Amino acid sequence: MPDPRSFPDVASATELARGLYTLAERSLRAETAQHADAFNRELRAALFALLAADGPALAAILAGAPSVEAARHLWRILDASWRDATPAGSSGLAVTVFALPLVIVVGREGAGDDGVLPGIVDDPATLAGILREHRALAGNETFALSNALVAADAIDVAQLPEIFAWCRLLDVRMGALLPARALQPSPLEYHAGHESVHLRFLVGAAIAKPGVDLTAGMGVGKWGVPLTRELVAQLGAGPASASVLALPRAPQRLLPALAQGRAAQREVSAQIFASNAIRKFRSTVGEPTAVISAHRRRDASGGGELRLSLSSPFEPRAAEGFRCPLHALDRVGDVVSMLVDLMRDCRVTDIRTLAGVHADRVAGTGLPLLFKPDTIPDSTGFGVH
Repeated sequence: MPDPRSFPDVASATELARGLYTLAERSLRAETAQHADAFNRELRAALFALLAADGPALAAILAGAPSVEAARHLWRILDASWRDATPAGSSGLAVTVFALPLVIVVGREGAGDDGVLPGIVDDPATLAGILREHRALAGNETFALSNALVAADAIDVAQLPEIFAWCRLLDVRMGALLPARALQPSPLEYHAGHESVHLRFLVGAAIAKPGVDLTAGMGVGKWGVPLTRELVAQLGAGPASASVLALPRAPQRLLPALAQGRAAQREVSAQIFASNAIRKFRSTVGEPTAVISAHRRRDASGGGELRLSLSSPFEPRAAEGFRCPLHALDRVGDVVSMLVDLMRDCRVTDIRTLAGVHADRVAGTGLPLLFKPDTIPDSTGFGVH
């Protein structure tokens, strides 16, 4: 399945951005690891200069990458720059800023009013205590968590220089003006009758020896169950009729946390859509057919997205559709595989993946284009899983 997104033309980029894209391509195409390392060193130096000073320019460079491969490589080098350049103070200690990705599902069954939960945890110290007890940060105990649940844009690339400055607090002498360290919470809205899937991050800061990677563990350990239970208890202290489900991921550096959190939110959203839609089909007309297709869409990220449609020949007018976003680092094949695996897990036996890139709307109707087996054009190839 081709990529439905449109990537920026390198010719329209700034001179600095073009130089970085060229270095990234040379590194990816290098014939030896030695040559690749040389290009990567140049990339790291340039990205670190931006990391320390110019967040908007840094964000624009990554957003303007001419391909997924270039974007992923720049992202990796930027993360490595962040990991290795965290400064140590005169005491020989370094500050590590980390984030726990949280996919939070909020809903209210039946009729009723919509609502909102504040994006704040009442007792972050208890949450931090659970992480300490189960040695979630490589056994480190000198850390604290913010009480704000923040959205992705609060820790995205444009904010990295400001957050990076927080890591220099150990170098600030007594009486110097400290930078602000406020994180704005992002409330969680929900609507009666269906679930809302939110991505939030619980941000923390730890003190350790320079060079120690506190976020090396990528899995959710024994801390997962008690942390989830405590988090739900704190978030669910509002309206009694609102249900809350929290799905945490392991604490990570900010860039890996962003990437994993966005992928997890998309996967959970797809799971909830599939569960509800397939249950509806099976209770009325029987087994559905799934069709996965790529579409251009002007207001989607990158100008394109994938769609999963479920339908049955016994009810031609009934179709359920899920718009699957493609993020900057996503390879289309990986996202298609996630959707196919989800359908298999749901025991859907007729899964079709369409070739080509298709329109956003049905011609003459303005309705979103969702394919059914009988509406697939004869000229369009498809795979059956």
